[in-house]
Amino acid sequence: MQIKAMRDVFLAALYEEMENDKSIFFLAADFGSPILDKIRAQYPSRFINVGIAEQNLINVATGLALEGFKVFAYAIAPFITMRCFEQIRVNVSVLSSIREMNINIIGVGAGVSYAMSGPTHHCLEDLSIMRTLPNIEVFSPSDYVTAEMYVKRALSMQTPKYIRFDAQPLGALREDIIEFDKGFDVLHRGQKVAIISTGYMSHKAITMAKDLNVTLIDLYLINQYDHAKLKEALHEFDTLVTLEEAFANSGGLDAEINFHFKDKKIINLGFDKKYTFDIGSREFIHQHNGLGMERIKMILMENVL
Repeated sequence: MQIKAMRDVFLAALYEEMENDKSIFFLAADFGSPILDKIRAQYPSRFINVGIAEQNLINVATGLALEGFKVFAYAIAPFITMRCFEQIRVNVSVLSSIREMNINIIGVGAGVSYAMSGPTHHCLEDLSIMRTLPNIEVFSPSDYVTAEMYVKRALSMQTPKYIRFDAQPLGALREDIIEFDKGFDVLHRGQKVAIISTGYMSHKAITMAKDLNVTLIDLYLINQYDHAKLKEALHEFDTLVTLEEAFANSGGLDAEINFHFKDKKIINLGFDKKYTFDIGSREFIHQHNGLGMERIKMILMENVL
């Protein structure tokens, strides 16, 4: 199985698009990668490093988007969402209500994918806070295939988007056929219980779904999916389990599902509502915060039997 970072395949695809589309502009907050070095070298007039200044990153990106550019603003996930939330709210969410703009806010480091960097770099709140804003599509892919395919959608939609990438290389969970208008994929079909997960947690859930014969749905458009099709996919299930690498019961994926499926029994699994200073592997951090593999498996088994 190939393992790739979502960021790398997304930026590589964007790099190819920049050759023929002169309206693409890329901004970074002093955050790089090898493919980003290629973009800067090849297209210096359409690349700006604003420095460690995420608030200004959003301000400059907004100005370019209002001039008709397709803008990609790139930084570490907790900083580009939380440090400059007011700028995103006013300049992007509010202003896009009256002015068309194609602005793409890219946050790298979803969940605890920067596991060794501690709570300042963990990103457990972004789904919750970005969901509160009108006019912004929230994209939370689980693999590099979905991330790469999203580039064309990002370029074609004249609306703001928040793109949430895992920092670690991961394998593919599907083929290269993505129905973005649907907003989700059924990764495994089973009985009795359906898991709805997003991002890295879909990787964690896939083996359990197969072993316990439960359905697994990967929701990658958190607030712009086809509600009717998701209701149809979940029609036969009485019990749903939401699984996210975010604080549980705090307005993220679980709130989205709880609101639209009030007729179901729903079990919301996520991080305990506390910051963690534990240092170790991703699974080690999960185990110490209510999201360990064994706990999830036990809860699923209780509802399958």
